[in-house]
Amino acid sequence: MKKIYLDHVATNPVHPEVLDAMMPYFKEHFGNPLSIYEHGMKAREAIENARSSTASLINAKPKEIIFTASGAEANNFAIKGIAYANQNRGKHIIISKIEHHSVLNTARFLEKSGFAVTYLPIDKDGVVNPADVEKAITKETILISIIHASPEIGTIEPVAEIGRIAKQKGVIFHTDAVASVGNVPVDVQSLNIDLMSFAAHQFYGPKGAGALYVKEGVRIVPLVYGGIQEGGRRAGTENVPAIAGMGKAAELAKRDLQKRIDYVKPLRDKLINNALKIDKVMLTGHPGNRLPNHASFVAEYIEGEAMLLLLSAKGIFAASGSACSSKALKASPVLISIGVPTHVAQGSVVFTLGEGTTEDDINYFNETFPQIISRLREISPYAKGWEGTEDSSCTAQK
Repeated sequence: MKKIYLDHVATNPVHPEVLDAMMPYFKEHFGNPLSIYEHGMKAREAIENARSSTASLINAKPKEIIFTASGAEANNFAIKGIAYANQNRGKHIIISKIEHHSVLNTARFLEKSGFAVTYLPIDKDGVVNPADVEKAITKETILISIIHASPEIGTIEPVAEIGRIAKQKGVIFHTDAVASVGNVPVDVQSLNIDLMSFAAHQFYGPKGAGALYVKEGVRIVPLVYGGIQEGGRRAGTENVPAIAGMGKAAELAKRDLQKRIDYVKPLRDKLINNALKIDKVMLTGHPGNRLPNHASFVAEYIEGEAMLLLLSAKGIFAASGSACSSKALKASPVLISIGVPTHVAQGSVVFTLGEGTTEDDINYFNETFPQIISRLREISPYAKGWEGTEDSSCTAQK
């Protein structure tokens, strides 16, 4: 049976060159980076080389990169670290309703600790209005955190404009760029970013390696206390193979980024155009300003989990909502925020392409997906009498 992986926003296979770069640090160069003899020095050299490559990908300085174990850890580090470092100046934080759970839940935790959080609305395309950000700022505001691109609906946010507003108001600005770094150009200077989270496995690096960019001069309280690793800001013996892999993946992403975009975008568009021919299937997220490999939909009268099961039986592997929430069997808060009715939001599905996706894969998908929708509607008790009705239609893009 043909097998097609269309869930690259969840994770990616490790690039062969990345794996080759990692292997020496499992075997001959296995030392602790703090050790002063040869084994440790080789490991330390690998970390600093990776720091330079990772910084270069986002136009940062090497000393502005702190390695973490994941994008979620980087988000926690950024939100808590800035909140606690600046709480004597104010205790107000601004985020959007479209944020990843690692930002949303950290903000909710801080609310229980006495911080005030403003949750900004988004429009029907999932876009945060910079004017809303500006209006929400008060003299107590110490942090704004707006995601760069949604892994669930693919929308790319106006981060540069929001960052400009934050700079004018003297407020620290963080963005969760886990879904975007390595997939679209990201320049922390032109985007006016003070802190940014990202993860290696989103651009063909290993899981277990992430990073937090912290602009030089920004004070942050450590998330993990202990030793002197990462300049005393993130204690714990470093995962040298994973960090070396992240550095190599960053190097390849910088080299191949435009080629990757040019390859996946036409295939993505072919998938979207075919899916939108199916009645009562709507695109979610911004129709144009979205991740180049990302296609997300809601299908009325069908549950997302049922679609995934039948797709999997046909060898097509995808997601329903974000990887961190799809197993909760609840309507996505992101879809609800863009105006999708709760019962329609249950029928969400996300397809994300990668380097290994072929035109034959998309052709097979385009043949199979309409058949699955038709089959599920035949057996759905909710689909009876839906033809020609408009009362349950959602506001997503058709």
